[in-house]
Amino acid sequence: MVAQTPPMGWNSWDCYGASVTEQTVRANAEFMAKHLKKYGWEYIVVDIQWYEPTADSHEYHPFTELCVDEYSRVIPAENRFPSSAGGKGFAPLAEYVHSLGLKFGIHIMRGIPRQAVHNNLKIKGTDRTARQIAKTSSICNWNTDMYGVDPTKAGAREYYDSIFELYAEWGVDFIKIDDICRELPHEEAELVMVSNALNDCGRDMVLSLSPGPALPEKSELYKQTANMWRITDDFWDKWESLYDMFDRAQTWCIHAGAGHFPDCDMLPIGNILQDYGSDNVTKFTHDEQITMLTLWCMMRSPLMIGGEMTRFDDFTMSLLTNEELIEVLNNTHSAHPLYRFKHEHGFNLAFEDGEDIVWFTSHKDGKRYYVALFNVDGDEREIAARIPVERETEVYDVWNGKQVGTARGSVIATVRPHGAVLLKLTAKD
Repeated sequence: MVAQTPPMGWNSWDCYGASVTEQTVRANAEFMAKHLKKYGWEYIVVDIQWYEPTADSHEYHPFTELCVDEYSRVIPAENRFPSSAGGKGFAPLAEYVHSLGLKFGIHIMRGIPRQAVHNNLKIKGTDRTARQIAKTSSICNWNTDMYGVDPTKAGAREYYDSIFELYAEWGVDFIKIDDICRELPHEEAELVMVSNALNDCGRDMVLSLSPGPALPEKSELYKQTANMWRITDDFWDKWESLYDMFDRAQTWCIHAGAGHFPDCDMLPIGNILQDYGSDNVTKFTHDEQITMLTLWCMMRSPLMIGGEMTRFDDFTMSLLTNEELIEVLNNTHSAHPLYRFKHEHGFNLAFEDGEDIVWFTSHKDGKRYYVALFNVDGDEREIAARIPVERETEVYDVWNGKQVGTARGSVIATVRPHGAVLLKLTAKD
């Protein structure tokens, strides 16, 4: 089974939208291999429209000409990915990423290119054509590249078999498929067909479903068909979006387990939106970034770096190289919120006004526990919490990297505005 722990990697979307090039992908892969691989970071993912020769930003060019082969399958634009020339596809780039000890991934859209349907191109492995398997009433409301595929039509499964056969030949390790996660139940059969075709292609690949918000009532279907699924629409560097994630995390945390993980989306850290200017950096404060990483790891979301890695500063690197934090991501279970409580004067004068959010999780070794204290208010405040650990424990501050005393049954810490404190509790012998 792939994805025994939450996948960790880099995705080109936050930096470059649809405009990423091979040179940039290689540079970020080299950076990850040199600086982050030893901490568990391993996936390099090329996001949307790598088959669009004129893509130049986060905006799409409606009904533009795509690069499509004779069997209705999109292929890399050679002007942006020159190593794909001569029908090689992504095989040379994947081989290079693999040579660095990393894994290679791509983004795809659900369905079949409209261009292939209009030109009535062939489907490999069958006498059916693109026009005969297309579900032209099933279209993405934010991108014009594809029609859906009608799973009831002869040739539909052969089409999906053919694209995953191609990706396996290229050496792809990770597939992010878009316009599908929230398109249920009306496109449920297509999701099942996609999953079955991938599982039968002969190569292990992580399957990531996008965009969200995922539907809680379909949680078991997501777990049966995919390794990760988006619980939100595109997540950007806005405090309001991060605050909203506490509700989503509470809903979805019970569904994280080996092989299947709710996905909080990419980490908009460091230099993002580089297609609009190299000076664009995340609007999240340092404390908000610590809150984001803490929540993502506590609930065991996949971690996909969104920034241009070659320009990361020391603080951004510290977020991604904290070994104890990654231990939380990989080796804990049963994460859940302990408290979410708003204090108001007049109710309990022992507390300041504000909102406490406290999460708890257990290490699989049965000896370690982690408590995350979140301050979602605008002023520094002290947060105290009772915890379900009766034994005396040694307390280690994960973000500050130091022992801070002992505890039994409760913890307390001063937490900065929009910040978090993550404490490791180790039972004393």
